[in-house]
Amino acid sequence: MPLTTRTIGALSCQIYDELPTNQSPEVIAVISHGFGAPGDNLVPLGPEILNRNPALKNRVRFVFPAAPLSSLEIGIPDGRGWWMLDIEKLNAAILSGQIRDQRSKTPEGFLEASQKLSELIVELQKESGLPLSQFVLGGFSQGSIVSTEVALNLPEPPAALVIWSGTLLCEQRWISLAEKSKKFPVLQSHGTQDPILPYEGGIWLKEMFEQHQFEVDFSDFIGPHMIPKIALEKFADLLTDLKV
Repeated sequence: MPLTTRTIGALSCQIYDELPTNQSPEVIAVISHGFGAPGDNLVPLGPEILNRNPALKNRVRFVFPAAPLSSLEIGIPDGRGWWMLDIEKLNAAILSGQIRDQRSKTPEGFLEASQKLSELIVELQKESGLPLSQFVLGGFSQGSIVSTEVALNLPEPPAALVIWSGTLLCEQRWISLAEKSKKFPVLQSHGTQDPILPYEGGIWLKEMFEQHQFEVDFSDFIGPHMIPKIALEKFADLLTDLKV
């Protein structure tokens, strides 16, 4: 299938695969973008991953949902957000270099956005007939945070959760969910010079998962708020190694 766009549940999605005609995917990877990015921001990762590991062309379908909110009102005309950010506070924190500890925060609109992503997973399950164990959830920044919330709430564990530059949010809620959740592998990366979601927040998230017996493959890198080459290589390897 070439790149297609359609609404699934409440979210507009870009769907990409290189499966042979009439062949169903073995794995569906749902990858969510960060705040202020256009809805198709991460779509180029689909062909990049498939070209990196050509065997995946016969197995994997990528779904890239666009976040439900427009960021036009804060001056980003083509951007989307899973929930709105206070840009003035964010910029002040970046300029001051202070660590933004959000562990106790549950931002307004966060749970509603997570519910929309969860409903998308349900619809994809119905369409594909695949169990949750053949779904990979992940994303960058805000997209990784809503993916974490959804993964911890699923009735069965996904194949994996991929967190690029995420952070620990609503700590007590996630601890409670992690205690009850069946375990799944977590692939995580974070830049040591990240001014948006500081490195410490990524470490807190890693430790939360490890303290609840989740297997975490964590890569740090010298760099800012971004997805580094090592993270994409490990993502491609994870998809290649999945047993279905």
